Amino acid sequence: MSGVLLRLRQIARAMVGAPDYDAYLRHMRAHHPDQPVLSEVQLFRDRQEARYGGKNGGKCC
Repeated sequence: MSGVLLRLRQIARAMVGAPDYDAYLRHMRAHHPDQPVLSEVQLFRDRQEARYGGKNGGKCC
């Protein structure tokens, strides 16, 4: 994939709140090689929960 297309893909995914799995993998290899890596689905769910606050959608009541 060309650099421009890759960057457009990253931007589009960021706009809808989808994490960049390839960037996550690079980060984990470089900074946390001893820790287990989440699957792409697990990473997406983790980021959604962090963003929206879990099962109740971030609402307190």
